[in-house]
Amino acid sequence: MVGMEKSRSTLTQGPIAPTLFRFALPMMAGNLLQQMYNIADTLIVGRFVGSQALGAVGSAYTLMTFLTSILLGLSMGSGVAVSISLGRGDASRMRREVFLSLVIVGSAALILNLAAFCGLEPILTFLQTPAALRDIMGTYLWVIFWGIGGTFLYNYCACLLRAVGDSLGPLLFLGGSALLNILLDLLFVVGLEAGVAGAGWATVFSQWLAGLGLLVYALATRPELRFHRKEMRWDGPCAGHLFRLSFITAAQQSIMNFGILLVQGRVNSFGPTIMAAFAAAVKIDSFAYMPVQDFGNAFSTFLAQNYGAGANSRIRKGFKIAASVSLLFGAAVSALVFLLAEPLILLFIRPHETRILAAGVQYLRTEGVFYCLIGLLFLLYGFYRAVERPAMSVVLTVISLGLRVVLAYGLSSIPSLGVMGIWVSIPIGWAVADLAGCIPLAKFFRTLPREDVQASP
Repeated sequence: MVGMEKSRSTLTQGPIAPTLFRFALPMMAGNLLQQMYNIADTLIVGRFVGSQALGAVGSAYTLMTFLTSILLGLSMGSGVAVSISLGRGDASRMRREVFLSLVIVGSAALILNLAAFCGLEPILTFLQTPAALRDIMGTYLWVIFWGIGGTFLYNYCACLLRAVGDSLGPLLFLGGSALLNILLDLLFVVGLEAGVAGAGWATVFSQWLAGLGLLVYALATRPELRFHRKEMRWDGPCAGHLFRLSFITAAQQSIMNFGILLVQGRVNSFGPTIMAAFAAAVKIDSFAYMPVQDFGNAFSTFLAQNYGAGANSRIRKGFKIAASVSLLFGAAVSALVFLLAEPLILLFIRPHETRILAAGVQYLRTEGVFYCLIGLLFLLYGFYRAVERPAMSVVLTVISLGLRVVLAYGLSSIPSLGVMGIWVSIPIGWAVADLAGCIPLAKFFRTLPREDVQASP
């Protein structure tokens, strides 16, 4: 198949560094755009509606990141399976995996959407939402939940396209969606004065546009992903493999963001000022380390294809290159965030809100100097997914987030530390998880054969 051969040549052949960068850069640019339209909600709401609305939208963003992470994890696990089949040259199995993953992830999206609407009030209680913000946040969440289906479509199609070596298509549709979101934010929030509900509807419309557009693009440009009637059947072994990769990856992603959600609950207990500071700082934080997260995901696809093809030499060289890039980038971004912490926070708040500014700057200068640690952690997550050991990614996530949550609640209870205890818990969790992940990594490379293995289709 022509499409199959074209895809196979993308990541399993050619110079490693240029190949990896060409594939990774559109993914990195795409998620930076996604962060931009997440930031647009926060920035416009903070500037034109007020600090209470900023805190509500920021807290809701943490929840939506958790819900999205479940769908993203399922899609990423499916993408790994497709990449491995692609590397092995097994086109029929790859198409079966596309069909089965659509059924699995689509069903999960529907269940998740219904659960979100039904559980709105308990969610607000779980997040320890202050009474002053409960109505605002409830309104925003009710609107934003209508976009979960669009989020599913975009992430599912994006992961499949990236699995076959196309990272540019998702970028183009996300770029259009990001621009639309900003324009609609300005129209609904500033022009029509629709408040947080307007910001929510702007995001919902943009998400559905990206999801539907990318679905049409994938069907039109990637014939190797179109399953035939004979592949539209239940295949027990294939489905079992998909379940294992998808649900373990979803568990890893959701545990990671559930831990952040628990931390958000502790932040909320300190009141609206700290909530607003955290909302602004986390947006900057996510924007700062998003490139290394996407680089880790791109490396995972690169590695999965080469793992399926038995290209052991490319696996060794690829990891060395990826680790060097991730560490250097993390160090550079840490320096910038530390120096520019104050003007970055001021993008989201008014200059007279000095208490919010001080808390936000304290967060960035405490946690932001350790981006090297999370860069390595994202690389480890991607590595273990690609070599069909996703359970190890879950273990690392439990270590990182579990330790962060325990320390956040414990240290912040010490009067002399207060909210500072939450901030310092984050890099400590990263560091311990990195150490735990590097030990089995070293064993893997010691036992990996030096010579390449010819994969049999």
